[in-house]
Amino acid sequence: MTFQQQVVKTFAPMLFVTVLGAQGAQAADRELLEILLQNDVITQEQFDRLVDKESLTTADILAPAPETVVVREEELEVDVSLDENIQIAIDEAVASAVSEESPIQASYGSKGFQLATRDGNFATNLQWRAQFRYSNPFGSDPRQVSNFNADTTSSFEQRRLRMKIGGHGFQPWIKYYFEVDLQPARDVDADAISSGARVIDWRVDLAKWDWGGIRMGQWKVDFNRERVDSSGRQQFVERSIVNRIFTVDRQVGVQLRGRLFKGSLADLNYYAGVFNGEGRSVKNSSDEHLYVGRLQWNFLGRQLKTRQTDVEFTELPTGSFAVAGLTNEGPCTRWSSSGCGNLDGFAKPATAQDDQFKIEQGLQEFAFKYRGFSVQQEWHRKFITDRVEGTESDLTGAYFQAGYFFHNWIDAIPAPLEFAARYAYVKEPNKADRMLYNEREEFTLGANWFFNGHRNKLTFDFSHLTLDDTLLMQKESENRVRLQWDVSF
Repeated sequence: MTFQQQVVKTFAPMLFVTVLGAQGAQAADRELLEILLQNDVITQEQFDRLVDKESLTTADILAPAPETVVVREEELEVDVSLDENIQIAIDEAVASAVSEESPIQASYGSKGFQLATRDGNFATNLQWRAQFRYSNPFGSDPRQVSNFNADTTSSFEQRRLRMKIGGHGFQPWIKYYFEVDLQPARDVDADAISSGARVIDWRVDLAKWDWGGIRMGQWKVDFNRERVDSSGRQQFVERSIVNRIFTVDRQVGVQLRGRLFKGSLADLNYYAGVFNGEGRSVKNSSDEHLYVGRLQWNFLGRQLKTRQTDVEFTELPTGSFAVAGLTNEGPCTRWSSSGCGNLDGFAKPATAQDDQFKIEQGLQEFAFKYRGFSVQQEWHRKFITDRVEGTESDLTGAYFQAGYFFHNWIDAIPAPLEFAARYAYVKEPNKADRMLYNEREEFTLGANWFFNGHRNKLTFDFSHLTLDDTLLMQKESENRVRLQWDVSF
């Protein structure tokens, strides 16, 4: 403030009296304010505030201008702590409101992640699955003396890496399913293409009525339970030695299927299908087809799902008895997830004639579950007629397995732990001379620890495998251990 301003401010009261005495109050007030404003004694804001007053006092002039309070944004923030339950309720209400406004619902369940329309006419499930396995001294089942005498191996492998996509469209009874095997494990000398991604299942179901529906596409043919049971829902690390010889595996075709007399003592499932007979993803090479039929009696009026062990702890006794049969003419003597193949001692499909082998098979099957106990059994016969060499071969196979959660008896045994045992037998032609027959046996003990049912489990099994080679008149045996983690996301 300049000296002049300080003088004016100091003598403002006297100046105020002098001006007031010389003029009227209103005019004197305004003139005084103008003098004070010109000398920066008051601000324009003070001038505007005081000029309209009817009269002024010394106190009005000397009173400081009201300060402008500048509040920063962060100073306006108020810390309001809500009760945790109130906050949860608010979050749920907001989420519910958003969900109700969306035409699409998202969820997670036994089939993985699901996106579905609110009207229920469309739904898609996405699930990822992996099997990590350790085996010693070999991973597969030895079938020849040379396999038993080969160098032992200790191997880790990604046995299965799968992506599953399924659901329904347009109507809940129009169902679809796809499954992709992303990277199958292979031997060191195998072509890399054998380990490439491949579509192993694709199918559409028209299933409006329980008593009858149609399935078309490519899937594991409904012939025997052990094969139809998912590899992720097995009781042991892998299927029995019977599987390779007698499975029909995945085929391309169409099938009529349904359930009759549901809930009664005559409860039946039936399956009747026509397929190419060439295995996975292959067009038929002739006008012959694979014909398969299966009849399953649910003798207690309840249908048993195709999955092993009773980790679900079935409250009511549930069982089934089934018979099945098939016939086929073509170049294949066996099938697998890789497609059309050959049994040991038979011509490979690439060199066989289109209708060289006539296959006829029969099956008897039993399965039962109740309160942690499970048992299943199969008996197979397979007849192969070689039209080129003029020979007939008769193959026999069977297995029996059972498991139990002993926690039901002994509290000290952990509830997620299951123990199981399996016996399997195969009689098949000798590789070098099909007029002679070899016999193989499997004795397996297993244990499962279920972290979250079949969706997350650890499996260990120990097997004693034997071979009786009638041509060499030689018996071989070997023990095998395997450990596997199976997990689905």
